[in-house]
Amino acid sequence: EVQLQASGGGLVHAGGSLRLSCVASGFTFARTAMKWGRQAPGKGIERVATINGDGSWSHTIDSVQDRFTISRDNDKNTLYLQMHSLKPEDSGVYFCGFNDIWGQGTQVTVSS
Repeated sequence: EVQLQASGGGLVHAGGSLRLSCVASGFTFARTAMKWGRQAPGKGIERVATINGDGSWSHTIDSVQDRFTISRDNDKNTLYLQMHSLKPEDSGVYFCGFNDIWGQGTQVTVSS
């Protein structure tokens, strides 16, 4: 059974930082490209960052580039999202996933 458990969300002031983690199980993590997505209230999930299986390539969308960094530790089956200079518009539920699968999310709220 595939399990993706995100954690690390919380309430921060604008300009603050958070580090999200996602522990994965039930599939070959090291061979799987992974992604982080976020969902604002009333909207669909927006993919914000992607990383390939060995971590040698990654991509972030323009709105978070230079502020968010996706990384992974294949020995720990864990995906990370380091977020700096957070803005209120970054608020939402953050999910990790692969292909068309999203796991349980973690709430990020950025106050102005």
